[in-house]
Amino acid sequence: MENNKKSKPTTGFPLPPKKKKNSSGTRKWIKFIWIGLIAVVLGISALFFAVSQGFLGDMPEVKELDNPDIYVASEIYSSDNQLLGKFEKEKTIPVTYKQLPPYLVYALQAKEDERFKEHSGIDLKSVARAIYFGGDRGGGSTISQQLAKLLFTGQASQNKFQRAFQKLKEWCVAVSLEKRYTKEEIVTLYFNKFDFLFNAKGVEMASKVYFNKSTKDLTLPEAATFVAMLENPRKNNPYRKPEKAKERRNVVLKQMLDTGYLDQQTYEQAIQEPIVVDFHPIERVEEGYSAYYKFYLRKEIQQYLDEYEKQTGKELNLYKNGLKIYVTLDSKMQVYAEEAIKEHLTSLQKNFDNEMKYNANRPYYNLSKTQINDLMMSAVRRTGRYKQMKAEGMPEDSIMLDFKTPTKMTRFTWAGEEEIEMSPWDSIRYHKQIAQAGLMSMDPLTGDIKAWVGGINWQHFQYDHVKQGKRQVGSTFKPFVYATAIMHLGMTPCSQVSNATYTKGNWSVPGNGAMLTLRDAIAHSKNPVAIRLAEMVGTKNVIQTARDLGVTDPIDTHLPMALGTSDITIYEMLGAYSTFANFGNYTKPEMIWRIEDANGRVIKEVKPLVKEVMNEMYAYTMIDLMKGVTEFGTASGELKRRGVVAAEIAGKTGTTQKNSDGWFMGITPKLATGVWVGWEDRATHFRSTGEGQGAKMALPIWAIFMKKVYADKSLGISPEDKFIKPTDWTGSCSDLSGLRGGYGDEGGLRTMDEIKNPTPPPSNNNNSPKKEESLNEKLNSGDEIDFNK
Repeated sequence: MENNKKSKPTTGFPLPPKKKKNSSGTRKWIKFIWIGLIAVVLGISALFFAVSQGFLGDMPEVKELDNPDIYVASEIYSSDNQLLGKFEKEKTIPVTYKQLPPYLVYALQAKEDERFKEHSGIDLKSVARAIYFGGDRGGGSTISQQLAKLLFTGQASQNKFQRAFQKLKEWCVAVSLEKRYTKEEIVTLYFNKFDFLFNAKGVEMASKVYFNKSTKDLTLPEAATFVAMLENPRKNNPYRKPEKAKERRNVVLKQMLDTGYLDQQTYEQAIQEPIVVDFHPIERVEEGYSAYYKFYLRKEIQQYLDEYEKQTGKELNLYKNGLKIYVTLDSKMQVYAEEAIKEHLTSLQKNFDNEMKYNANRPYYNLSKTQINDLMMSAVRRTGRYKQMKAEGMPEDSIMLDFKTPTKMTRFTWAGEEEIEMSPWDSIRYHKQIAQAGLMSMDPLTGDIKAWVGGINWQHFQYDHVKQGKRQVGSTFKPFVYATAIMHLGMTPCSQVSNATYTKGNWSVPGNGAMLTLRDAIAHSKNPVAIRLAEMVGTKNVIQTARDLGVTDPIDTHLPMALGTSDITIYEMLGAYSTFANFGNYTKPEMIWRIEDANGRVIKEVKPLVKEVMNEMYAYTMIDLMKGVTEFGTASGELKRRGVVAAEIAGKTGTTQKNSDGWFMGITPKLATGVWVGWEDRATHFRSTGEGQGAKMALPIWAIFMKKVYADKSLGISPEDKFIKPTDWTGSCSDLSGLRGGYGDEGGLRTMDEIKNPTPPPSNNNNSPKKEESLNEKLNSGDEIDFNK
């Protein structure tokens, strides 16, 4: 019988299966997770292996710690055989594990690595905790990893990928350290290698610097303070930031309580104790006595050692090979120079502070708030503090907040360092108002540098004003103009030049209209005469004279260059002036006599570099001219007031526009000395030329220095010393005529008529510097002038 029931239509697709309670999807996810975990483990293992084998960069050799290099300091000896200092790799006193107080070790383990005794270099529990909590409950690094970073990795990279590789290297090194050394040895290495700042390398040096005691004598709170510094020695510094240091110290003590290293009573007593710092900083070779000199000396020595290696193939290390360096510096003269600067600037600073007392913008005149802020920000960005915070990845606003936040610090005063709480920003502005100085003294005949004072205090002002700093030289440049005129125009001290107001285009140099001899003009530093001489002889010839005299710094090519608009170092100015005392021979200033190795073998003997620049007649004529400066010119009054009585002194004062710089270059037959005084910013200066001229700012330092030198008979420099005159030089106005064939037209020279009555220059000379307003009201008739080019 036929079935009449209708069948259900089919769709052509299978019906969905019924859901089961135990789905295979769960198993798939579990399988996926396991595969992922295995892949991660294998990947990390592969990376770990690649890093450990050096496939991704060289791995440090941990075994190097077993036999560390022996470093023997190189010694510096002065020309009078005094030890000036040593070049040492680091000043550190290693301690043994037994010399570490137990609570110092306990504090380290409680703060940095609770399971230090249990792991083998990597604490996976701590790593997992750090990842899960984002570092809020402690980092993942073990003591062994931190030692690896301290020894081999250094500053953590801000690049995430580079930091990841650094971290892998630290893991590998940490495991190697754990295999090679005991736990006690690792802890000892860590405390001996950590830099606690202020040249305190290692916990023993830190104990002496911060608490004036040995490590074994540290109290529990002091030990906890050092462990807190391991996190960040700058932020948690007990000397600079005692409140912050105490806060972090107490955190360490709480962790010691929580981990069972302290009982409740001991903990409560310890957290109540104040941090009492007994600060005794350690000087580096560049600090203290002759600091600026030794800073440059190191560079000079290294150049000679590099040359030696190229010539012989043998490497000599300044910090390792125990070299003996014999230098030209005289220890007594160096002391006298530093004393002279301190004696005068102490007084000068008081005068400046009194002048600034009611100046709301101190130490500046005529600057807007924007200009002052620009100067300040420029100074901030040059500090090590700013650069370090930048390197740590701090944003600009956080850095500036730090600079504007008061903190404990020391600031410079001539009465001694002053401990004070002020912001780094205010500290920078305070130190900008401190007058700076530079002094260099040399034997003009040999080129030996006898004294070098690059600044007033290395710790606070690490900027050298002898060879690093270049400042406008003012009228101390004029002798180069006069020397050129004597050589190229055959002029004598008695030649006359007009001192009338000099006008060219839209600028002018005021004068009084008189005809002056070169002797009178240079003695009283008359600007119109210097300008006319430069125009007569040509600025290119003046520049060439300066170059022949050893000046390599850039020199302004415009006519006002005759008045010292260029920036030049004391080092180059003094080398140039010494040529006049050395019969026209330029001798390169030298710092070093010879260098010996540890066995006394000479590896470098420095011979003076000498070249003839001018005839001795011309050179002595310049000495004769500059004697007028000290006998009846701009320097005579102050020298007499200071009681400097000497047979013969040749010199030149210099003052720049707005009294920003004061100079004095003084030459005696056996010693040439140059002095500069000014401030960090040229916008800082005395209001009046009476206080701000070179004769008042720089000359007193020269005078004080020379009085001390003259008083020390052992130096062999006497106020009775006289310059040696050339045989044919008598002092009459015709002495130089034989050298140049007279004053006529020969050799293209101008006639005496032309020299005495120079033709006014055309006003449309395209080579003249342009200025929109007249300078008449701004210029003095002495040393001071300013030309904007």
